[in-house]
Amino acid sequence: MKAAVFHGPHETLTMEELDIDEPMSREVVVKVVASGVCHSDLHFVDGLYPYPAPAVLGHEAAGIVEKVGDQVTQFKPGDHVISCLSVFCGNCKQCLSGKPNLCRSPERSRAPGEPPKMKYSKSGETVWQFLNISSFAEKMLLHENAIVKIVDDMPLDRAALIGCGVMTGVGAALNTAKVEPGSTCVVFGAGGVGLAAIQGCRIAGAGMIIAVDMIEAKLGLAKDLGATHTIDASQGDPVGKIREMTDGGADYSFEAIGLSVVATQAFDCIAPGGTATIIGMIPVGQKVELDGPAFLSEKKIQGSNMGSNRFRIDMPRYVDFYKRGLLNLDDMITQRRKLEDVNDALRAMKAGEVARSVLMFD
Repeated sequence: MKAAVFHGPHETLTMEELDIDEPMSREVVVKVVASGVCHSDLHFVDGLYPYPAPAVLGHEAAGIVEKVGDQVTQFKPGDHVISCLSVFCGNCKQCLSGKPNLCRSPERSRAPGEPPKMKYSKSGETVWQFLNISSFAEKMLLHENAIVKIVDDMPLDRAALIGCGVMTGVGAALNTAKVEPGSTCVVFGAGGVGLAAIQGCRIAGAGMIIAVDMIEAKLGLAKDLGATHTIDASQGDPVGKIREMTDGGADYSFEAIGLSVVATQAFDCIAPGGTATIIGMIPVGQKVELDGPAFLSEKKIQGSNMGSNRFRIDMPRYVDFYKRGLLNLDDMITQRRKLEDVNDALRAMKAGEVARSVLMFD
């Protein structure tokens, strides 16, 4: 199969021919139809998070089941599915306590000594799977608990967005923060995840939704998708403006960029009793510094991992939201590209030129 291979930080992904193994007992092979290009991929390309090389990046995908292992009973060839990096084992403390998105069980991966899932066709060298997914390739070899079946009439390019960015943003509002109707919300960052968080706040019934970004075009799209107000952060620290607009502070804020300074702003702009939710991937080694006395007013800050999802429940629900017109996925896709264009798609995302690029394989 053809795949875009990561060779290390700051290096261009290269198109390579790889062999993918046959599925073992609880594994499935999925033919990739669409893969979103997510900011998380860029974090690894830019060296902000470490990952072994060579590897195939990509983790936001939808496709069609091609093969199944002999113990797989929930899926069959021809099923339309969304993949999710929140692979769960179903047996550990996190899974059994209702937090399958936090599962870290080794049961989700092949054991040491078992054949690699991917390798170079010529040399046989192992190529690492990224976050249990690796969607910048024509096929994915996945644990059965990494996919969910969806209805066949859901467009797979839109469905791919649900695999990470939409699940992360909408889930942060609905699952992690549990936004209440009529509340005031602020979303820092109007990229793919931030736009999803804005839509999650809208779906939850928030009365005021403020989008904060430094790029005018992204703020325009944020208003189209549900923001009631916008702030151009290129004009200075937005915290004072937010406090003024919300009569002292927002009920909920969401950091969807991955910058420690913005995480501080997200905490500073909330009202007494408010909650700041950090969605973005703040680089390894960076710290977030907060004003200690602010905790006396019961202000809270929390993290969110993949929208605190139970993806086998949430993803079909978000598909239904889309089909009912509650969730706008069409306008989140700025461009559709081929796998060979992945490096330019990463560049465009870093430059803020797109909300989401989707790689199409058909």
